[in-house]
Parts: sequence; structure tokens; C-alpha cells
Amino acid sequence: MSRATPARLGAGFNRLWTASVVSNTGDGVMAVALPLLAETLTRQPLLFAGVTVANRLPWLLFSLHAGAIADRVDRRRLMATVNALRALLVAALAAAVLTDVASIWLLYAIGFGLGVAETLFDNASQAFLPALVERDDLERANGRLMAGEIVTNQFLGPPLGGFLFGLGAAVPILLDAGTFAISAGLIASLGGLVATRRPARDPDVARPRMRTDIAEGLRWLRNHRLLRGLAVLLGAMNFTSTMLFAVFPLYAVGEESALGLSGFGFGVLLTTTAAGSTIGSLLSARLVTRFGRGPMLWSTLVASVAVPIVIAATSNALVVGAAFAVFGLAVILWNVITVSLRQTIIPDRLLGRVNSVYRFLGWGSMPLGSLAGGAAAALWGVRTTFVLSGLLMAVPIVVFARVVRTSEIDAARAAATPDHP
Repeated sequence: MSRATPARLGAGFNRLWTASVVSNTGDGVMAVALPLLAETLTRQPLLFAGVTVANRLPWLLFSLHAGAIADRVDRRRLMATVNALRALLVAALAAAVLTDVASIWLLYAIGFGLGVAETLFDNASQAFLPALVERDDLERANGRLMAGEIVTNQFLGPPLGGFLFGLGAAVPILLDAGTFAISAGLIASLGGLVATRRPARDPDVARPRMRTDIAEGLRWLRNHRLLRGLAVLLGAMNFTSTMLFAVFPLYAVGEESALGLSGFGFGVLLTTTAAGSTIGSLLSARLVTRFGRGPMLWSTLVASVAVPIVIAATSNALVVGAAFAVFGLAVILWNVITVSLRQTIIPDRLLGRVNSVYRFLGWGSMPLGSLAGGAAAALWGVRTTFVLSGLLMAVPIVVFARVVRTSEIDAARAAATPDHP
């Protein structure tokens, strides 16, 4: 039964949203500050791309275990603890910069540590949301979380990061450490505001080995045609997009680059992605209602092929900004639809594990894409890398064309048995 006026999402969701906004502001600052710092340490494409490889490698190595952990422990406590640890890691990097001992190898180590933390946090947070809001409100809740993330991570953070880096390389890093600490405190304070904090388990039944838990999540996703296909498509999109973004700062920043931007200009350019994402967050529900989930997902797949090729064909920052805006719109449409689908379709007791398998396929490709991007740029140049990433994306789209259909999605939603709290 539809509701004429949507109910409020509740105090627990509002606090989670605030924690997300705070930490994503710091992430947006670091999205610019970290590559600018890396660029002061090396301009070799392969070494430069290694920072992204190190940060994304944990999705390939640890995401399955992170999902099993999220189904075993108090997800709220896990999220709060992880953000506290991230605050310490980023503070350590700031100390290294202040004492002039930072190196590209240290960036690899810090990036890897932050990546491990991200696998734990993200798997737990997506499994945690259904404990805060009703099933029918998941798309609305995800839309609000993503809208807040866009404004802070992509609008506010990048230009602020470029500006603060100009004041001192350690300044934006210290800010990021502070935002993680604040976010950890807000999440820890959620205690009494969630319906279920620890996944239910029969105390008379021995806990299975983690390998058994992971295998159960693998089997569930393997047997679900729709989510399996979407996971592979996400992996392809992330592989090809990180090929581009791993070396894009070399294309954009500095007098010798194709775009010739300053650090602040680079931050401003990245906000064009946020502009597209903001439009997507505002219109996603209407677009889905008007055109259906299948066509909207198809539009994101087409954009993932076209955008890298457009960027390779120009040295005009305005054209690149327009392409990024299209990319941002596509990303938010994909995320709102597919994240809500997973939270609706996957049983709660398996949500952390199946999510982790999904993201192992979808995000585990990112370090490989970053490595491929760095190697391709070193061999053939940055522009050729962009073209190659677009052409590679066309292959899985053809293979999985029949999966991305509104009828397939609606059937999967109808067959799901809700067991969320």
C-alpha cells in the first residue's frame, strides 16, 4: 500500500546520515590532496597509479572475509571502530608529511590500510541500513545518503582539498583524520536507535567456520542470475573507470599536462562529476518510475563506454567537465538502483556475505584496473589508455545484455522474501 506522504526515516538514520556527511567531506578533501601529494613524490605513471592499486587491493584480497565478519558481529560497533582506526592512519600520514619523511612507499602502506578499513566499513554499513529503515524506504534512504555523499565528497571536498593543500600538504590530511574521528563518535552513539544491532544466531548451534560462511554467500550469489550479472558488469565498469582515473591527474595537473590545471582547478574540475550526480540523486526516483530500472541501468552502461573516449578526444577542460557530469549522473543512477535491489532481495542473515561477494566481483577489479591503467599509460600514453578503457567496457555489455531488463528486475524483487527487521 503506497503512502501519500513519505514517513520520516527516523533519528537513527539522520545520525547515520550526519556521520556519512562528515566523513565524506574529509574523503572529498583527500580525493584531491592525496594525488597532489603523490605527484610531488613521483610522476612515473606506473608508480603513481600504484597508490590507487594499494588502496583498492583489499577489495580483491579481503572483501569476502569482511562480509563474513559483518554477519557475525555488531555492525554498528564494527563501523565505529573502523572509522576510529582510519582516523589514526590518516593522522600518521599527516605526521609523516609534517616531519618530511613521506614517500611514495608510505602512501602505498597507508592506502592499503585505509582500503582494508573500507572493505570492513562498507560491507557493514550496507548490511546495517535495513536495521534503520523500512524495506519500502530503502531507495529513498540510499538516495539521501548518496546525495549527502555527493555534496560533501564531490562538491565541497575537492576544491577545499586543493585550497588547503596550497596552504600546506598536511592540512587537508589532518582535516580528514578529524572527520573520521567525529564520524566514529556519531556511529557509536547510535546504540539504542536501531531495531537490530547484532545478526540473529541460535545460541545452541555452533558457529560455522568463516570459510563455510563465505561459501554460503558465494553459492547464493552464484545461483541468483540477476545479481550475478550486475556484479560482473560492475566489476567491468570499475576496472575500466579506474584505468582512467588512476592516471587522470597526470593528464590534468601541471603545465606539462594536457589540461594544464592547477591543484585548485583540478579540484573544481572534479566537482562536475558531483553536478551530474546531484541531478541523478534528485531525478533517480522519477526516472525509474518513468522509464523503468532496466533502461536506466542501460543508460549508465552506455555512458561508461562513451565518457572515456570523449575525454581522450579533447584537451578542453570544459568538455572534460561535461563528460564527468554525465559520468556522475550514470554512477548515481546505477548505485541507487542496484544497492537498493541488493538490500531488498538478499536475506538479512546473508546480507553482509552476499554483499561482500558482490563487491569482491565489482570492486576487486579496481586494483587490477589501476595497474592496467598505469601500465597502458607508460606503454602507449594517457590518451590511448582512455580509449582502451571505453572499448573494453563494450565487451561485457554485449555478453550480459539480456540480464539488464526491467522484467528481470521486477521478477527478482517479487520473488524476494523480506526478513529485514
